[in-house]
Amino acid sequence: MRKSSVILTALCVSVFVVGTSEYLIAGLLPQVAGDLGVSVGAAGQTVTAYGLGVVVGGPVVTLLTARMPRKGLALSLMLLFAVGSAVSAFAGSYEVLLLGRVLSSFSHAAFFALSLVVASKVVPAEKVGRATAAVVSGLTVATLLGVPLGALLGERTNWRTPFVVLTVLTLLGTALLAAVLPRQAAESAGARAEIRVMAQRPVLLAIATTAVGFAGVATVFTYVAPLLTEVTGFAAFVVSVLLLAYGAGSFLGNIIAGRLTDRAPAATLRGVFAALALLLACTPFAVTWKPTAVLAVLLLGLLATATIAPLQGLILRHAQEAPTLAVSVNVGAFQLATAMGSAVGGVIVAAGALRWTGLAGAVLSALGLVISVYALPRKSGAAKDGASEAATSPTPTTV
Repeated sequence: MRKSSVILTALCVSVFVVGTSEYLIAGLLPQVAGDLGVSVGAAGQTVTAYGLGVVVGGPVVTLLTARMPRKGLALSLMLLFAVGSAVSAFAGSYEVLLLGRVLSSFSHAAFFALSLVVASKVVPAEKVGRATAAVVSGLTVATLLGVPLGALLGERTNWRTPFVVLTVLTLLGTALLAAVLPRQAAESAGARAEIRVMAQRPVLLAIATTAVGFAGVATVFTYVAPLLTEVTGFAAFVVSVLLLAYGAGSFLGNIIAGRLTDRAPAATLRGVFAALALLLACTPFAVTWKPTAVLAVLLLGLLATATIAPLQGLILRHAQEAPTLAVSVNVGAFQLATAMGSAVGGVIVAAGALRWTGLAGAVLSALGLVISVYALPRKSGAAKDGASEAATSPTPTTV
């Protein structure tokens, strides 16, 4: 058990490094634009390029590496990420920076998916949810601390410094993984097995649940800062504090959801989406009064990441034969959900209805709840759910 904890810690640290890179540059756009001689809008496309690389590159890399031993693949993906970070740090032109971002993004989804699969193999079946939450906590800490600290470092020095630090941290993370990861053979017979498993109806429904249901969060959260300043009337510095509280809530929600997922995955998934839909529907009314607005932000933080452990657990449950591609595509589905939710929210904001983004978010989360009913039938109650999980989960790897 102690060795499993060390492995989970190493995976969490590595996911933290990878997760920090995703939005790090968003806080450095003016410096990037000025240094490379492009507009801020063009510099912002490096975020878009990274997201597209995660959505498209993750599944492609996963398929191409399906027959690689898991430990060697994890180290290779981390090294690819380090190369991308180094290229970004020393980019002499906008085009080279884009190249570095895309290289890093190719390893993002594949490494995150691999980390979740490895984590599920090094713990007993009844603790897979907690193992998933432990790995995902690396992402929540990256959002809470990694991105703002990286942006602060860039402001105090220059935009390249955070990428140099990220490269060094990636190499250290690679060394840590090399020391603690057990040797594991490839999880499947190859790319065909991965595609066949992912194409199964329950797996596709689980991925659809992610893409549609999580979009509800993005519809509101993308525009939460102007919502709190223009509708609620908070000062900008108060909004910054509330966003830190949101991040802390996200960390806590993820950990709680991981434990609940081990006990009753179906009930946890549906309960989270039902609560999320209700919260988002109430948000347009809550933001008109400061105390309820604060409560809404805190609850949104708790529920947003609480979706991840049960959703990934659902994928792992349905795709046990060859789970890596399905988990990788599901990671991309979170990216698609963010893009879709942001677009829906943008249309509402452009129409002058900033306050009402929550209603659209509630509809999307409710649709995610409906889809999840078909992905995991209601008749599997909590006790039966846990028994089924234990009976169908693969035997943990001896480490």
